[in-house]
Amino acid sequence: MKPSSVQGRRSATLREIRDIVGDVDAAKLEAILATGATAAEVEQAIVWAAGASDVMGGDLERPLSGRIAAVYGILMTESPPEDRD
Repeated sequence: MKPSSVQGRRSATLREIRDIVGDVDAAKLEAILATGATAAEVEQAIVWAAGASDVMGGDLERPLSGRIAAVYGILMTESPPEDRD
């Protein structure tokens, strides 16, 4: 077992986050990293953000919580426009 891993609860790395969420701005990547979420938690937040909450129990009206909710909130914030006229 790796010292930084406790039963698979290792925080996702920046590279893992980028691989999971795809093309988002650097500020969002850093904010997600700062939550300490695992790769699995980031993946769950992506599912919710994609509107597939029925897969994650959305039909039960179970609210998101913890790091998954934090990552979801980050993903759902609008990024500022890249080029301003």
